[in-house]
Amino acid sequence: MSTASGARDIPALKAVPRSTRRTTAWERFRRHRLAVAGLGVLLAFGILAAAAPSVLPHGPNAIDLDHVKEPPSLSHILGTDVAGRDVFARIVIAGRVSMSVGLVAALIASVIGTIIGLVSGYAGSWVDDVLQRFTELVMTFPTFFAVIILVALLGPSVFNIMLVIGFMGWTGKARLVRGQVLSLREMDYVTAGRAVGASTGRLLLVHILPGVMPFVAVAATLTVAGAIITEASLSFLGLGVQIPTATWGNMMMGAQSLTVLRSQPWLWIPPGLAIGSTVLGVNFVGDGLRDALDPRVRIG
Repeated sequence: MSTASGARDIPALKAVPRSTRRTTAWERFRRHRLAVAGLGVLLAFGILAAAAPSVLPHGPNAIDLDHVKEPPSLSHILGTDVAGRDVFARIVIAGRVSMSVGLVAALIASVIGTIIGLVSGYAGSWVDDVLQRFTELVMTFPTFFAVIILVALLGPSVFNIMLVIGFMGWTGKARLVRGQVLSLREMDYVTAGRAVGASTGRLLLVHILPGVMPFVAVAATLTVAGAIITEASLSFLGLGVQIPTATWGNMMMGAQSLTVLRSQPWLWIPPGLAIGSTVLGVNFVGDGLRDALDPRVRIG
């Protein structure tokens, strides 16, 4: 059999369009029922928080001394707190703060970790050694206690909490990205780009970065969940966002009282459920993204 006829017998390989890959990944994500449920919870909180001024019958900081510590009723569906403020309104507004802290802190941590991981993994040699020793040094600090100290020094504001959690949460992503870069930089398409004279910046941004972004996206979801819990813990201890600004953490401060725990559950159960459902939702979405974007699974 001639070479020409042999070549005709081999079916042509067709490239899978990028839109088809995206569609397939979305189909995978939709098959993950917990991930879809988690996404629904997050969207519900987001829509409520965005539409709060038009859907809330009471303002989150409106004080009504005639209705203090009232249980849930038709006028206050989740009751009122020690100042007569509507608990439902405060939970919805608190979602803005807590979720914003989680998203911004995760973005900061992901950017820092990705940059350090890219440079460390691609450069190698002494650059890699210096960056990895610095990463390990940061990792040796107990994260939560370091956050407490830094917030106490800088002041307990929303902006400072975002920065501190973000700047303390990049180490795991840096090591994850570095490990992927060490593998990707030896791939044929990267070697070909280097051979034709592509600059280091182009190799990193165009050829290597897209390969690590799925891993960064999944890791970022875990950071969002961790940042929400950290912010809630700081606010519960009085070191986070200060009253009257509502966060789920400072709404839980009332749970320190035995009387509240026993006879006024509407003051601490709703914010506790909000924290738990949001964190679980973020984690489920992360699991769904991991399954949808797993590069070991053939798409198309």
